[in-house]
Amino acid sequence: MSDNKHLTDTRFDSFGLSESVLAGVKDAGFEYCTPIQAATLPPALKGHDVAGQAQTGTGKTAAFLLAALHHMEQHPPSQKRRPNQPRVLIIAPTRELAIQIEKDARVLAGHTGHKLEVVYGGTGYESQRKAVGEGVDILVGTPGRLIDYFKQKIYDLQEIQVVVLDEADRMFDLGFIKDIRFLLRRCPPPEKRLGMLFSATLSFRVKELAYEHMNNPRAIEIEPDKVTADRIEEQGYMTANDEKIPLLIGLLNQWKGARTIVFVNTKRAADKVWGFLQGNGLQAAVLSGDVPQKKRMSLLKKFTNGELDVLVATDVAARGLHIPDVTHVINYDLPEDAEDYVHRIGRTGRAGAKGSAISFVCETHAFSLPEVEAYIGHKIPMSSVPGDLLANVDPSSRVHAPRKSRNRPGQHAKGRGGHRKPRQGRSRSQRRS
Repeated sequence: MSDNKHLTDTRFDSFGLSESVLAGVKDAGFEYCTPIQAATLPPALKGHDVAGQAQTGTGKTAAFLLAALHHMEQHPPSQKRRPNQPRVLIIAPTRELAIQIEKDARVLAGHTGHKLEVVYGGTGYESQRKAVGEGVDILVGTPGRLIDYFKQKIYDLQEIQVVVLDEADRMFDLGFIKDIRFLLRRCPPPEKRLGMLFSATLSFRVKELAYEHMNNPRAIEIEPDKVTADRIEEQGYMTANDEKIPLLIGLLNQWKGARTIVFVNTKRAADKVWGFLQGNGLQAAVLSGDVPQKKRMSLLKKFTNGELDVLVATDVAARGLHIPDVTHVINYDLPEDAEDYVHRIGRTGRAGAKGSAISFVCETHAFSLPEVEAYIGHKIPMSSVPGDLLANVDPSSRVHAPRKSRNRPGQHAKGRGGHRKPRQGRSRSQRRS
């Protein structure tokens, strides 16, 4: 068995996968399965639908991709299938997750000859549209753009053989369920396709979705009672509001070579934190819902490559991002939704690595602590702030972002908070996909 404690002793070459698929597995550097892969692949490879629950970062993407590739080999397409009729549909709630799935799929399917495309909002409208229209075997996308192209008849779903819903609970959170049902109802019936659903929580609403649109799915739950990963060390500090910036800078100065994501609850807080970090010699960037897609991808690349010390993020970044080797997550603001705590700290300690999650329990957000602890099923170790951790921060050291970047075209700046209101009129679905 591998030395990695997060792996099982089940090998990928024990499943009877084809040489071309195993070549992709080798390219990805995989040898032994994670628990969700070891539990999911046997029934899925036999053609049984699966509804899987697992912690984030446990390898479910590879599980459903390998099952889909195997199913495609075992079930050749019909002779009447046209190039713009995909065989596999993978639906993800966020563009970051869709992009990550596509990246993993290109490696695993690299020797199969299948044509793969990803579609998502925010960029590349015409290029994505053209690529799908020219032909696609495996189509990955977010609901909004998938439906847009479908209604334009760029592709259709009549030859779908495999459907995957990833992070199904997040689909509900973002208001995508009507869109999901729209797409699923236009695929062949559940008994004529392989269906796979994955979710951090198999809640009643997720199970209802599974049983309505799947063929008697096998429920697979990997340590459902263990909400946070074993290898993430959690720590909380009871802080006054005016201690948060000094404590944050003090911690970051203490960690040499760290790769840190700082989570905040609002765009305004993100701008404030970014300004103080920049003004105190720490290279940082903000990742939030209104960052354009091209800039978002550029920032993630710089962070991954170590050109940025810190990423300051709102919860838009809490799911669907796979950034390797994140050493620390800081909850600068405790989240108001306990589930978000799990998804935030799940950015570290991935794939069996160790990670550190630190939460600031301040005057404004301390009310969230009992709900978070109830949800994760244990107390977060708390301590007061050691004086030597508080950096000496000049209040005037804050760098202010250019005002222009805060406002959309045609929107007048009426003070710092004024940029938030106009976005409320847009649906969550429009904002995310």
